[in-house]
Amino acid sequence: MSTPESDLLNPSETIRAVICYIRREDQFLLLLKTSGKFGGGFWNAPGGKIEEGESPEEAARREVAEETGLLVGALETIGHLEFYFGAGKSRPDWTAEVFVTSEFRGELRDSEEGRLEWFSKENLPVDQMWDDDRYWLPMLIGRRKFRGSFEFSQNSKELISHKVEET
Repeated sequence: MSTPESDLLNPSETIRAVICYIRREDQFLLLLKTSGKFGGGFWNAPGGKIEEGESPEEAARREVAEETGLLVGALETIGHLEFYFGAGKSRPDWTAEVFVTSEFRGELRDSEEGRLEWFSKENLPVDQMWDDDRYWLPMLIGRRKFRGSFEFSQNSKELISHKVEET
């Protein structure tokens, strides 16, 4: 059962999520989110909501397996993101722990979440990614830890303000 987008953009409590970038030499695995799903039409790394009782690392491993068929090894926490959908909110609508790993095994397969593709670090499809990605992806690629806060319009279509810092 999917959650209505309005509940995802204005949840009663902060939604905690993970994003896991899988690196193969100078390439990263991205997923083109299926239309009709939250983030549909955007390229993103595998990830999703942290379930009750799950650690961020457990959630990242589960989401990667579900969305790609791959099992990941050591995960490096590289970033923390906060997202606000609409102005004047005192708490984020979403937070995301960002991981990166180059340890994986298994057979890559697309899922109902979307189509998978490897992209070189020089040719990431930033024009087809969430607007915030362009501000922190260079730090992830350079293996520098970061923290970011992003305010989007209430409908999530426009990035209003952002703050990203190396940690």
